[in-house]
Amino acid sequence: MATTFTLRDGRPLAYNLSLNPTNGPVVLLANSLTSDHTSWDHVVERLVSRGFRPLRFDQPGHGGSGVPRDLSSTSFSSMADDVAALLKHLGLARIHAWIGVSMGAAMSVYFLAQHPGVVDRVVICDTISASPVNAGVPDAFGDRVAGARREGSLDAVRAGTLERWFGREWLAAHPDEAARVEELMKTTTLDGFETCCAALRSQTFDLEPLLGKVAAGCEDALLVVGEKDADLPVKMEDMRAKIEKGFRDAGKNRAVELRVIKNAGHVCFIDGLEPFCGVVIPFLEKR
Repeated sequence: MATTFTLRDGRPLAYNLSLNPTNGPVVLLANSLTSDHTSWDHVVERLVSRGFRPLRFDQPGHGGSGVPRDLSSTSFSSMADDVAALLKHLGLARIHAWIGVSMGAAMSVYFLAQHPGVVDRVVICDTISASPVNAGVPDAFGDRVAGARREGSLDAVRAGTLERWFGREWLAAHPDEAARVEELMKTTTLDGFETCCAALRSQTFDLEPLLGKVAAGCEDALLVVGEKDADLPVKMEDMRAKIEKGFRDAGKNRAVELRVIKNAGHVCFIDGLEPFCGVVIPFLEKR
């Protein structure tokens, strides 16, 4: 069950810090667009069994978290600062790891740049590196927001997102898990969808200038991507190389890996749960 913490502007931020193990290394899990913190439930079970203490939170307008008055004001920088406020509230000056997928992964890069030395190691999963305007591609986020506003509902967004994430074949073969994910997606409000899309669409969203700074923000990094996640396996190899160069330039002897989860899509810790945990947990346990 989530607890809420009130941010400086009065917004509630919903989070869940596992009660056990009480002294385990804290691993923060950051969500993708249109999902709440319960999307990580199966990963949490495995982390707890290995002695880690998971910390999850909901993005603005997702789950139990509120949205700002100005929906266009949400940015990756502001969301990273929200997490910093949460960690301060919990008395956590340092955490063992940040595992983020999609939007939650992009946020991790901003957090490391803005709050260096708080996260020991980072796992960056299935993320684009820039907004459509910066990447020079059509703005699909804007179209989805406009369509949802016309319909007054996120029903079509959820259906399209599920198919993009997992594909029809996987959804048909795993009806119970598909139903679980669809249900948790219903906690995202229209305002929450719009305000997080504002961050994804913003001219300020560009990881390229920040990738070389990852090494200054943490001690180790791992990149993970689903094999079927469009062209991200190729694009994230470029991201991996830039992050590794940053470690070299900082005098840190780190070989940064990109691990591809076979037969998995955009949210690879769901349709690729076992191989995902088989890659990530050893990285968390690495000395």
